[in-house]
Amino acid sequence: MKQDAFSAGVEPGGLWHKNDIRILLCYILASVDAPLSRGDLTRIVQEKRLANYFEVEDALASLIAQGNVEQDAQGLCAATKAGREIANSLDATLPLSVRDKALEAALTLLAEERSHRENRVEVVPQEGGYQVTCHISGGEGMELMAVSLYVPDSAQAELVRQRFYQAPDRVYKLLLASLTGDREMAQSILEERGE
Repeated sequence: MKQDAFSAGVEPGGLWHKNDIRILLCYILASVDAPLSRGDLTRIVQEKRLANYFEVEDALASLIAQGNVEQDAQGLCAATKAGREIANSLDATLPLSVRDKALEAALTLLAEERSHRENRVEVVPQEGGYQVTCHISGGEGMELMAVSLYVPDSAQAELVRQRFYQAPDRVYKLLLASLTGDREMAQSILEERGE
């Protein structure tokens, strides 16, 4: 089959056919079973260099116009029944590596969004640096822990914020293990991260 999509920015093994890009978008939305914004869908595909940005935007507009994807007032997209049928019947036409990469990126994005919703970081400028306070939620308004630390500059404050959001559960477990003297648990958490 002749390539009919732009391939700029697409890694070898990525998608160079418009129809494949439409199938991939339906597959992502059907697989995660959660609404995603247009920007999130584009980011998922672009992050893994699976398809050209303009082709993804064009494919998404086409899927919405054809009723395979619906977009709500907040701009969130979800697969319709027809879109799910496309995903279920045609996903095998996509390379397994493309499906795996796209699904991994989508699930990572959803986990990050959940982490940001359930936990929070406050960065307050102080004389000569920043006070960073990380709050870990236990759900339903319950705060499990808050830890505050001083860092000398905004770059370190941003690094702490980013790293915290990547794995607030690990931060909690590691601090709990340290405070209770559970060296075995602390060691297993560090080994899990490869440190």
